[in-house]
Amino acid sequence: MDSWTTKLPRTLSARVTRLAKKRHVSRSALVREALEALTSNQQGETFLDRVSAYVGVADDLPPDLLTNPKYMKDYGR
Repeated sequence: MDSWTTKLPRTLSARVTRLAKKRHVSRSALVREALEALTSNQQGETFLDRVSAYVGVADDLPPDLLTNPKYMKDYGR
């Protein structure tokens, strides 16, 4: 694992310390988790890329399901 040295504003450092204590993890673990979440979708992957395996899997749906208001009647009730 690589080591980095970074400088944080005092207020950000205090928030990281408080959150790490609250979650019972080290500050390093918390920062790694945050950086992982921030950079996990940086390969240009779109939402469509992530769900493409599921597009078109239901053959018996009407072709105008998304645009026809009759299918939204009583939706949410």
